[in-house]
Amino acid sequence: MGEMKWYVLRTAGGKEKKAKEYLEKEIERSGLKDQVAQVLVPVKKEIVTKNNKRKVADRLLYPGYVLIEAELSAMLENIIRNLVPGMSGFLTENRTVNRNQVERVPVPLRDEEVQRILGEQDENAAGAAETEVNYEPGDKVKITDGPFSGFNGTVEEIVEDRSKLKVIVVIFGRKTLLELSFTQVSKE
Repeated sequence: MGEMKWYVLRTAGGKEKKAKEYLEKEIERSGLKDQVAQVLVPVKKEIVTKNNKRKVADRLLYPGYVLIEAELSAMLENIIRNLVPGMSGFLTENRTVNRNQVERVPVPLRDEEVQRILGEQDENAAGAAETEVNYEPGDKVKITDGPFSGFNGTVEEIVEDRSKLKVIVVIFGRKTLLELSFTQVSKE
């Protein structure tokens, strides 16, 4: 048995997870599990606020790509190139001409590239989800929850680590600074 190496596979945008599932099923069906160590779609967990609701979502680190650690054989290469829907082959290939035929040879990632990608993936898996902030100071917002529901205001400051906004609201003719969570406001 040879050495396992990492390769980058191209996929259709937005189809990375489906392509990974199809590839894993095809590898299992073909009895090539001993040639593949892992198939990976690197993601980063983020907290996204949409429609005043916070949820944890996976954001792709490399949209359009799937990573595979494998010992390539002709059969595995054929599966990757021809049998997985949404997958269009390898990212990097050397092309050589032998007897008037073009031969495409996949190029594996260098060790330092693999360490950087896997380190980034491990860091994202171990760390807490980050909050995606779609507000900026000066944005006009409407308060949708709490005792000041229905009031309009202007974002003064964003406190990301606490998922809060400082909003200036005019109450009884006076400007008042309120601290509200991302889920209590919506953009106007």
